[in-house]
Amino acid sequence: MNFEEAGSVFPVVGSSNLSGIAARGGDRSPDSDQNSLRTDGPLLDSYSAAVTAAVEHISPSVAHIEVHQNAGRSRSGEPRERQGGGSGFVFTPDGLILTNSHVVHEAARILVTLADGRRMPATVIGEDPASDLAVIRLERPQGDDHGLIVATLGDSQKLRVGQIAIAIGAPYGFQSTVTAGVVSALGRSLRSYSGRLIDDVIQTDASLNPGNSGGPLVDSNGCVIGVNTATILPAQGICFAIGINTAKFVASRLLRDGKIRRSYVGISGQTVPVHRRVVRFYDLPKESGALVLSVEDSSPAKRAGLREGDIIVALEGQPVAGVDDLHRLLTEVRVGVSCSLTVLRWTEKLELKVVPEEAR
Repeated sequence: MNFEEAGSVFPVVGSSNLSGIAARGGDRSPDSDQNSLRTDGPLLDSYSAAVTAAVEHISPSVAHIEVHQNAGRSRSGEPRERQGGGSGFVFTPDGLILTNSHVVHEAARILVTLADGRRMPATVIGEDPASDLAVIRLERPQGDDHGLIVATLGDSQKLRVGQIAIAIGAPYGFQSTVTAGVVSALGRSLRSYSGRLIDDVIQTDASLNPGNSGGPLVDSNGCVIGVNTATILPAQGICFAIGINTAKFVASRLLRDGKIRRSYVGISGQTVPVHRRVVRFYDLPKESGALVLSVEDSSPAKRAGLREGDIIVALEGQPVAGVDDLHRLLTEVRVGVSCSLTVLRWTEKLELKVVPEEAR
C-alpha cells in the first residue's frame, strides 16, 4: 500500500494538527529529562540501598549444596554417580541448614560450600517431600573455630502483595547470585514432588533458575520470608517459594522425629480475611481463616459435610488464622480422633465433626 492509497483509508492529518503535535513534542527538552532524573534519583537510590542492605544481611548465611546420588554401575561394574545441586541457608548456630527435599532426596554424598569459601560435608537430618523441605547438618571438622552466621527468619503471614522480594542462591552453580522483584501473589497452591498440594505458597517475579532451589527469599530487611522451590517453564516471572512459617513448623518436626507424620482432612485451601462484621458478631479471636477451595472425594472433610467456600476458623477450639495454623493443628495426635471443626458458611457459624486420617 502506498501513501496515496492510505490516504483514502485513514483520515488526513492537517498541517495545523501536525504543528500542534510538533509543539507538544517540542515541550520536552533536555532540561525536563534532567529534572525527571533528579526527581526519580532519590527513589532509585532508596530501592538500591534497600536491596543492597538486605543482600549484605543474608548473604553470609546462604550455602551452595552439591549433591551426589548413586546411579547404578557401568558396564565394567564401576559405581556411577549423578551430580546435582541447589541452595540452602543456615538457621541455627550449630550448623543446621534448611533446603528443599528434592535437592537432597536420595543423596549418597552432600558437600556444602559456605559464603566465606569453607567447604564441608553434610548429612540429611530429615526431609518432607509433601512440603518439599529438608534439614541437613554440617559436619564441621575439628579445629574449625569460625562461627556460622544464622539467617533471620521473618513472618510470612504478614506479607503483602507488592512488597520487595529478593532471592539469593546458586543457579547453575553461580554462587551468591541475587535477583529482586516483588511478592506477586499470596495463597497459591503448588503440587509437590510427592503429589500432595503445598498450600499458601508465595508467588514472586524474582527470577529463579535451576540451582536456586532451597535458597532464601527475603524481604527488604533481609529476613527470610520463604524457601525458593519452583519456577514454571517456559514462563518468565512466575516463581514460587514456600512460606517461612510453614518451613519453621516442618523443620521443628524434622529435628524431633526425622519425618512428618500428619493427619489430613482432604481439602485444599488458602488464607483469607474474614469480614470485620462477622468477626465482631461471633467474637472471633482471629480476623482471618482458611478458605476451602476444594474437597476431595471420600475424604474426612467430605464425610463431615465440609463444602467449597467454607472458611475454617477453629479446630478443637484452637483458632485457625490460615492454612499454616491448620497444618500445625493436623498433627499425628489427631489421626482417628473425632475433632470439632468450626466453619463460617456465608454468615452462619457451624460446628462440624471430622475424623482426620493419616496422610498418605
